Amino acid sequence: MASLADVDVVPEAAGAKRSQPLARRLARIAVWIGGVALLIFVLNLLGVPAGDWIRELLRKVRDVPAWAVVAGVALETAQTSLAALAWFGILRAALPHTKVPYRLILACYATAVGLNSFLPANLGTWVMLLMFTTLLAGATFAKVISGQIVEKIPFSVFNVGLYLYLFLSVKGSFGIKLGFLEDHAGLVVLIVVGAIVLLALLARIFWPRLAKLRAEMASGGAILRSPRRTLTDLVLPELGSYAARLAIVAVFLGAYGIPVSFHNVASVTASNSISNSVSATPGGVGVTQAMNSAALSGSVDASTATAYSIGQQLIVSAWGVVFAVILVSWVFGWSGGKALVESSYEDAKVKSKELKAKRKRHGGKVPG
Repeated sequence: MASLADVDVVPEAAGAKRSQPLARRLARIAVWIGGVALLIFVLNLLGVPAGDWIRELLRKVRDVPAWAVVAGVALETAQTSLAALAWFGILRAALPHTKVPYRLILACYATAVGLNSFLPANLGTWVMLLMFTTLLAGATFAKVISGQIVEKIPFSVFNVGLYLYLFLSVKGSFGIKLGFLEDHAGLVVLIVVGAIVLLALLARIFWPRLAKLRAEMASGGAILRSPRRTLTDLVLPELGSYAARLAIVAVFLGAYGIPVSFHNVASVTASNSISNSVSATPGGVGVTQAMNSAALSGSVDASTATAYSIGQQLIVSAWGVVFAVILVSWVFGWSGGKALVESSYEDAKVKSKELKAKRKRHGGKVPG
């Protein structure tokens, strides 16, 4: 696991910026909040019902007990922070010569969570990957993409277990989202086989030409070379994050008077994951409510299940956005982000000069 000293590391070029007084940081957050309020006002003037969304959110929050809102916010914070800690381990292993600040990783990951709550197709995740490549010296897009694949491994294992439970125990859940696969199983098999053959042909043609890309992809998954680091820096943080996700569902089920059983928690968590991973709507809205209603059909009526689903999604999504704004303001500010980018750029230039010097000393080749 990361030590407290590692967690608090920041790029040296940003060191002067980090020592700014607490009052100035709080003032920046206040300005951000004021800017958001101004943006909502402008959107309302332009006919975008941002104010209506806020009022609906506040109404839903009033319907939920205060203890559930507080617990949900705390658990969502833990879920995001632990998932970011897994990314911290992945990037430290992939970039052993670069200082990787946990606070920066947390701010980037929280940004992805916040954006995914209202952007379709998980676009916030792509924003996060681009932030990593911009802010961390040596972080190429190939490395962070392979890091993304590694980050998905434990979560995928956890999800597959719940997917199987959902499909085997909740009648009709497969057809809600994947009905086409049920109705055209033969065609789907042919498409999958054709895709595998095509990928095999492409790999045979281009594999020798992609040596550099393969090396970068391998370095992005460097954490997997050490079983101990894989367990402590990847699997355990993600297990904690996943447990927080399950606990969020349990909290809001209880808040709406829905039985908090393993069946209900597992089914709702699985349906939420499916909706978010394949939906083209912001945050999986609509599909999530349909899946949740099916998952809870044996425990509560459809109207209560829908109210629960909307209430949980609105509250958790709103906090995700607020948490991201606070972290981005706290970690970067207006000048901090610029300093971090400049620091990463300067580190990259230094490393480039070092590589050129090595090539000259070894006759144009860098020793492996």
